[in-house]
Amino acid sequence: MKLAETRAIVSGGASGLGLAAASRIVAAGGQVVLLDINRDQGAAAVAGLGARAAFVPTDVTREADIDAAVEQARAGMGGISAAISCAGIGTAGRLVGKQGAMPAEFFRKLIDVNLVGTVLLCKSAAVAMQRNPPGSDGERGVIVMTASVAAFDGQIGQVAYAASKGGIVAMTLPMARELASSGIRVVTIAPGVFLTPMMAAMPPELQQSLGAQVPFPPRLGRPDEFASLVQQVIENPMLNGETIRLDGAIRMQPR
Repeated sequence: MKLAETRAIVSGGASGLGLAAASRIVAAGGQVVLLDINRDQGAAAVAGLGARAAFVPTDVTREADIDAAVEQARAGMGGISAAISCAGIGTAGRLVGKQGAMPAEFFRKLIDVNLVGTVLLCKSAAVAMQRNPPGSDGERGVIVMTASVAAFDGQIGQVAYAASKGGIVAMTLPMARELASSGIRVVTIAPGVFLTPMMAAMPPELQQSLGAQVPFPPRLGRPDEFASLVQQVIENPMLNGETIRLDGAIRMQPR
């Protein structure tokens, strides 16, 4: 699939990694619809991206929201060939801390946004992609999910977050196997420490300390480097059923 021909939906697309992926698709000549809960950021992102971008306010934890947004995107672009799931939250919290045991609602929220939100987008997008005519190699679409290195080496305070991202990694292969008969590929990217809006809000010295832990290059990842890998996934038909760590060889320490 050529990036210039891509018609993509991007959850969490109003900022950070999602916006970087959307920007690359638009710059190549493709179309994107951004799904995000933040209306102001969504409107600003579309204003910057131009006529080949649109925004649909969406709460990824609400099935009706996702289904309506996907259908609106499909109708507006004439189809959906790529779904990029970047919506997520990364709140830290100990299982048992100074304030007592972790509230069940805290755990549920991270699972609901990061894992359930990803599933809702993927299944709705897959239904839309099944309506596409197959390409020369039978391909109808590609799904890109976003996990985290925390799925493999989660730190203290990341029980809930690691569980949510580990679930994404675990469902990558079975989802790819199931959707193969429809000509739909599934790949997950597991970023390391990247300069996202959440990271940018941290003190500069903390950013430098985290970047220095990366073996090479010894710095924070750039959103455009995430977008570059998204492009490779979209364009390379042999990438399927795999989770790719994009982390400069970092392995997170316990804390």
